[in-house]
Amino acid sequence: MSIKKTTIQIIGSGILQDDVLMVGESLLRKWKISAGHPVQLAFGSFRQEVTVISVPRYSGLRVGSVLARKMGIHSNCKLRVTYSRGRRTLRVGPLISVLVSRDYPEQPDKPFGSITLFCHELVGECRRQGAYVYFFTPEHIGSQPGRVQGWVYDGSWKKTVMPAGDVVNNRLTSRKLENRTSVQHFMKEVKSQYGTTIFNEKFLDKNEVFDALKSNSSLRKYLPESHLLQTFDVFKKMCNQYPAVFLKPVRGSLGKGIMRINKQTDGTFSVLSTTAGAPQKKTYTNVDKLYKSLAGKMKTTRFQLQQGLTLIDHGKRPVDFRALVQKNATGTWTVTSIVARIAGGSHFVSNLARGGTLSTVKEALAKTTLPATIKSNGLLSLKTAALNIASAVEKAIPAHFAELGIDLAIDSTGRIWLLEVNSKPSKNDNTPLNDQKTRPSVKKMIDYCCYSAGFK
Repeated sequence: MSIKKTTIQIIGSGILQDDVLMVGESLLRKWKISAGHPVQLAFGSFRQEVTVISVPRYSGLRVGSVLARKMGIHSNCKLRVTYSRGRRTLRVGPLISVLVSRDYPEQPDKPFGSITLFCHELVGECRRQGAYVYFFTPEHIGSQPGRVQGWVYDGSWKKTVMPAGDVVNNRLTSRKLENRTSVQHFMKEVKSQYGTTIFNEKFLDKNEVFDALKSNSSLRKYLPESHLLQTFDVFKKMCNQYPAVFLKPVRGSLGKGIMRINKQTDGTFSVLSTTAGAPQKKTYTNVDKLYKSLAGKMKTTRFQLQQGLTLIDHGKRPVDFRALVQKNATGTWTVTSIVARIAGGSHFVSNLARGGTLSTVKEALAKTTLPATIKSNGLLSLKTAALNIASAVEKAIPAHFAELGIDLAIDSTGRIWLLEVNSKPSKNDNTPLNDQKTRPSVKKMIDYCCYSAGFK
């Protein structure tokens, strides 16, 4: 799809009034706007009526410095422009807001810590596609409707007051931050008052996802038996039925707090727990004592109880797969990347935060004893599963998602299983194994922002 970018030129103060917009005559003819007529200029939540003046032999827009400051545009840039004759509205954009957890103003070269490089990538891709992006945290949300403090990049990082975006990408990594009253109020306000699109607007609980997908008969083949841990009877049944079961914090991430329970041949139960170092192992003589040992944890943490699987492995190190599934420039779910993750050392989870390593799917499958047909079709089968699961999550859970990290596994028979769906996929866990300046995931994110904001 061709990308239409129009130059937005800023004229010095005193030369152009802040209620005047200079438009190239070629654009006025295209949009059938008469010079001297008022139109509404829109940039994200910003709205102002301006009088249009024609500029001969020019194909861009010119705004005064006062108007530019109100819009939050701080340098000459190239953006997409659309005009609605029915609403007499000239929209410039798209304006993309990225909500991140925290900033570090004392580090001007790295104001977002470890995700600063990702933010730089977004800035670069927005410039290539004709979009404008800024970054803000929950601390930047104030009482002024439709306005927030945000970071923009113009050769260096600068903080300024910005309109709410046409699109908000929720990159908060903390449920506590996301559940703040100010954050929830902001998201509701911009959606209702300005038609802002907010995607990945909520975290997904593990149990919520599995419960939602159980009703989809076509997906049951991917779902290991799972239950919210609430009663001893269900716990006892699962522990006795399967050689291994997993206990996962419903709201956990990065492999924290996961326990693997194995039933031994002598009737005892061994429990491996993830820690910052090597996994901790404890043994219980029976299921009753094991359940009682969990009582303290269950008071503060809800757990998902899940059937253990016999996964393919590399030298007894379990292997699973992270699929990054994103919506594209037509709003369609696509697979951006799939990587294999190999558990590190003595760990039984594959998260990079727990010492896991990455491999291509092809390399990972080649080292297994799976039949050749399963190896050759493995990547396609994983992609099909990931797309079906993403579509089902979107239909079953009432929230807007445009990017999902879907963790899949293949067992020793070649069957594909769903392990987890993450609505805030890490920008490290799903990085493709190459060294490109701009990751495909960043490009696709901006593609979708432009589409969802109506700048196609």
